[in-house]
Amino acid sequence: MVGAIFCFASMDAVAKYLMQEIGAAQTIWARYTVQAVLVTILIFPRINVYARTKYPKLQLSRSIALMMATTLFFFAISKLGLAEATALFNVSPVLITLGAFLFLGEKIGPKRVIGIAVSLLGALIIIRPGSGVFTIYALFPIAAAVCYSGYNLATRFVGVDESPWTSLFYAALFGAFCYSIYIIFNWVPMTNTAIILAAVIGLIGTIGHLMLIKSLSLGEASLVAPFSYSSLLFATVWGVILFNSFPDFWTIFGSFIIVGAGVYVWARERALASYEN
Repeated sequence: MVGAIFCFASMDAVAKYLMQEIGAAQTIWARYTVQAVLVTILIFPRINVYARTKYPKLQLSRSIALMMATTLFFFAISKLGLAEATALFNVSPVLITLGAFLFLGEKIGPKRVIGIAVSLLGALIIIRPGSGVFTIYALFPIAAAVCYSGYNLATRFVGVDESPWTSLFYAALFGAFCYSIYIIFNWVPMTNTAIILAAVIGLIGTIGHLMLIKSLSLGEASLVAPFSYSSLLFATVWGVILFNSFPDFWTIFGSFIIVGAGVYVWARERALASYEN
């Protein structure tokens, strides 16, 4: 799981760097197109099997949700520091818990409600609405987290009896198709360096997804989930190395609150699952 999160954080860092040359939209197109090509190559011997789905509408819904999450987050990191955007996006685990309660009928106790509220408080500390440092782009990672939570909830349905490869294939294909339509009319010429970086984004994004699938197949999702917060460390390091961007005190403080609340909600879910078993 840590390897997967490192890949995703590295992908975001390279994407932020590349966006300075070709913009956010074309960077997102590269991310999806390269991944679509790589996934198609990997599943080609059994593409007839993996291309079949029992849930075409749900696959479409989750693909839209993931594309929206990617779009919002990439546009966010084009304007914000990596650490700030990643910290705000890290409210997604508690939003998934909230969404499972609202839409899937899963039980949620008062202690987990408090954990969710505290996590959102941490996000408000980072955003600081009404202050001079507030920017509308600070809302983008939270909106991305909402979309990503919807993607995860839809995945719970399709993941019961469909291969992760099917979901990965459709998500990549949908994103590549949609952004290709836009890019046809808004193409920005790419240097050799930009082409290499675009390929790197798609490659490490695909590797990250494969490592994520592997980690979830080897260990319980609830056991490996807390390691996703390592993204904040990786994002901070990449931000310092590539962009000389250091998170301020309030970003660090809010991040600790978000991570602490997220781990608390996770611990409550583990305790409840153990009690029910």
